[in-house]
Amino acid sequence: MSSVQKVQYGDLNIMNKTENQQTQLEKIVVSTGIGRLSGQPNFADKILPSIVSEFSSITGQKPKLRSAINSISGFKLREGTVVGLQATLRRKRMIQFLNKVTKVVLPRVRDFRGISPKSIDQRGNLSFGIKDHLVFPEIAPENSKTNFGVEITVVPKNLKSREAAAEFYKQLGIPMQKAAQKHG
Repeated sequence: MSSVQKVQYGDLNIMNKTENQQTQLEKIVVSTGIGRLSGQPNFADKILPSIVSEFSSITGQKPKLRSAINSISGFKLREGTVVGLQATLRRKRMIQFLNKVTKVVLPRVRDFRGISPKSIDQRGNLSFGIKDHLVFPEIAPENSKTNFGVEITVVPKNLKSREAAAEFYKQLGIPMQKAAQKHG
């Protein structure tokens, strides 16, 4: 095995020291919540199919429908009601989606200043949301029947700390905010 391993993500190259320390992306999970829309009339006939088709055009694959596990009367929620959509992207679709988000979608988001380093958890997962799905190039605003947000979670394989994860995401081309310095 070589001492230097080259990992390619689309047109992005990352050099890693050894294959044991190699950091790769495992998956990207894209999800959206539609629980509020389920109370509207003709939700199952018109709204849900349009959301599913727009979500599948954004991710490039058909999403899983997520249903409510329990009934909660305070939220007027019944067991089995569709409350969200989720798609897990791996391999080629993951790379294409990450390139699209970093190069096309995030620059189109209004007042975007980078993703906060606080969005990285202890395992190195990066989670961020986009409030309006209309910033994706596949969606025509005049044909869209409803607005919904999209949550994106990027899951790496072997990261031990937040700092290493932040550096890894910068190398991937994900725009990160600079960490705020503490004044003491």
